[in-house]
Amino acid sequence: MSNLSTRLSQFKTSSPLSFRLLAYILLFSSLFTLFASAIQVYTDFRKDVSLVDERMSVIETSYASSLSRSLWALDQKLLQVQMEGILSLPDIVHLRLKIYPDSEVVMGEVPRETSTMTRTFVLTHEGDELYKLGELTITASLADIYQDLRRKVLVILTTQFFKTFFISVLIIWVFQYFVTRHLTTMAQYARSFSLRNLQQPLALDRPDTEVNRRDELSQVVDAFNQMRERLNEDMQRQEEDASEIRKLSLAIEQSPSSVIICDRHWHIEFANHKFSQLTGFTLGEIRGKHPGMLTSDTFSQRENQQLWQNVRLQVQRVGVWQGEINSARRSGERFWEQVIVTPIKDVDGNPTHYLILGEDISIRKRYEQQLLRQANYDILTGLPNRMLALDRLKLALAQARREETLVGVMFLDLDNFKHINDTMGHEAGDNLLIEASRRISSCLRGTSTVARLGGDEFLVILPGLHEPDATEQVGDRILQTFAPPFQLNGQEVFVSTSIGIAIYPTDSDNSGNLLQHADAAMYQAKSKGKSAYERFAPEMKEVSHERLQIESRLRRALELDEFELYFQPIVETASGQLIGAEALIRWNSPTMGLMMPDKFIPLAEETGLIIPIGEWVIQQACAAARQWHETTGLKLSIAVNVSPRQFRDPSFVDAVSRAVSEQRLDPACLELEITERLILDNTIETADILRRLDEMGVRLSVDDFGTGYSALSYLKSYPFDTLKIDKSFIRDVMIEPGDAALVRAIINMAHSLELQVIAEGVEEEAQTHFLQAQGCDYAQGYFYSRPASADSFVEWIRNNHRASCT
Repeated sequence: MSNLSTRLSQFKTSSPLSFRLLAYILLFSSLFTLFASAIQVYTDFRKDVSLVDERMSVIETSYASSLSRSLWALDQKLLQVQMEGILSLPDIVHLRLKIYPDSEVVMGEVPRETSTMTRTFVLTHEGDELYKLGELTITASLADIYQDLRRKVLVILTTQFFKTFFISVLIIWVFQYFVTRHLTTMAQYARSFSLRNLQQPLALDRPDTEVNRRDELSQVVDAFNQMRERLNEDMQRQEEDASEIRKLSLAIEQSPSSVIICDRHWHIEFANHKFSQLTGFTLGEIRGKHPGMLTSDTFSQRENQQLWQNVRLQVQRVGVWQGEINSARRSGERFWEQVIVTPIKDVDGNPTHYLILGEDISIRKRYEQQLLRQANYDILTGLPNRMLALDRLKLALAQARREETLVGVMFLDLDNFKHINDTMGHEAGDNLLIEASRRISSCLRGTSTVARLGGDEFLVILPGLHEPDATEQVGDRILQTFAPPFQLNGQEVFVSTSIGIAIYPTDSDNSGNLLQHADAAMYQAKSKGKSAYERFAPEMKEVSHERLQIESRLRRALELDEFELYFQPIVETASGQLIGAEALIRWNSPTMGLMMPDKFIPLAEETGLIIPIGEWVIQQACAAARQWHETTGLKLSIAVNVSPRQFRDPSFVDAVSRAVSEQRLDPACLELEITERLILDNTIETADILRRLDEMGVRLSVDDFGTGYSALSYLKSYPFDTLKIDKSFIRDVMIEPGDAALVRAIINMAHSLELQVIAEGVEEEAQTHFLQAQGCDYAQGYFYSRPASADSFVEWIRNNHRASCT
């Protein structure tokens, strides 16, 4: 064994490549062998286990009937004989017969240190009725199976290891003889290779046959020898070229322009005195470097690399390059340089060197940039002005046409700027514009443009977009950055902005039209209450006009008594008994017809009209519940949706208390439905309002549970009584296993928190059976009744149900 270790160590030292190949062959062969063997062993193991399981199934089939008869006849002796017969079967080590109600017979022992398999089946007797007599638990030992498994693993691993090892050694010996020893010869040749022995070719110690001349080793030998010949030719040519360069350097050393001469690989070979005077670099410091890589700044190196790549390509195509470069001196100072690059060609027209002439134009560039800035930038904010912004917009549109991308145009106007400018002075107004421009710029990426068009109007250009929604994301960021107050003359001033958005090519392919559309959208945003953004739409003017009409009529709808309540019954799922109803508002406008809540409630939320409307709904709902009690004798509950803005109104709790008191309604018959989003607002005010309502006796319900963010952690913290499962889950409960599992989980979770559950949107009888099976408390939906007016609902009660308030 020590001799084998010694041989392997020598082999590893003399032929590392062969040793690694041997290691990889052993490794991957072993892994494959282990994998294949593991599959075979596992298959055999599963087969043995399945035999045991099959044997236990046979026991259940064969003995269940006879054991049941023995139990029914109370024949203890026969029962013991039967169990001993089962225990004598292979692998069966333990039996436990549990005789109802409280007797037990145990035979055999369960091994402690080995794996077992158990099966239990019930013994029954079928007469006039089916009687459960007991149950038999059978335990089988897997000890023999695991012992056989260990033996197989040992045999397979041993045989496969020796087979893999000897085959690998044979392969490596062949590889070492035919390949590795020749690679060693090549390595020794390469180590001794130098410009002084270019005449000595590389040759391998092997027969010169046709087969050997075509293989890879022969190709490598030919490549070495061809390289040797090329180097020999290049050395002679470089000696001739160096002589010419020395003559050229003497002629241009006194040139008033900086001069650099590079070889054909763009490595500096010469720099005149003017270049050293201009940049501070000596020839010794830059020799062999690329002219664009003289600075140590990594960022500048990347920029220069791209620039000089363009220079090289143009010199190759045109024969000369002329342009301006922002160069760097040895001290790191930047300066502008007018540069001309031309190739120096040999008699065949091939470039052998490159001549780079430079002239310092920093003073001229400074004047040009000053004039350009005055013509294109706003003096107050430093942003591009209208002229430059329109130029960039046209460029962005041209690029978008080529690349088939989108361009977003955003028109911004500061809200109430004129009032601040008039009351606090023009200096404060200027400071506000400067800070506003800074905040807007902070929300944009590098390729975007923000410009001041004049006054308090700004333009944002977003080129290269792939989705229209990207403009809305920028709009959100701008609105958020305007949320903190501005500091003007030592005072905190809150200023918002209204944003209009137009998109190329969706809204227009013309820059002028895009600006007009963005401007129209901005005014639409202002009409929504400011501090908002709005996307342009062709019907925007009509929508804006319709919105103003709805808002105007909505403000008078209450005093003109145009609202009415519809009611949808809520029934007990198990019995179908009516327990209450949900109040749903409708707007019956004489000019616009019957309007559903989704048409006017969002507008009521924005304008604040939701507070008086919500108070009216609670009053009318309580009055309806009291009227049902008087006219039908049924004490029904009434559920009312509460909007977030209505809930946070300081007078909300008092309004609820006043409605219950004035309508002489038991508070337990009023249920307020709170959205999941509202209870996530975990504030002291929210908790206090819910606590006061609970103390009043009003029931609280979580509406549309599951459609928003999860509020599970808050359900146990707040005094809720009911949880309503959203109709989107109920709709597909019979066809989508995922929805069924989710509804089942919600019901179980709610019951564990002592909450009652109402399922919304029940439309089919099969859904009611599912909810009954899952223990859902209540249900509502079209299956029972569509929302009905007050009179129709009373008629429905009389024709269909009796009820009580729980």
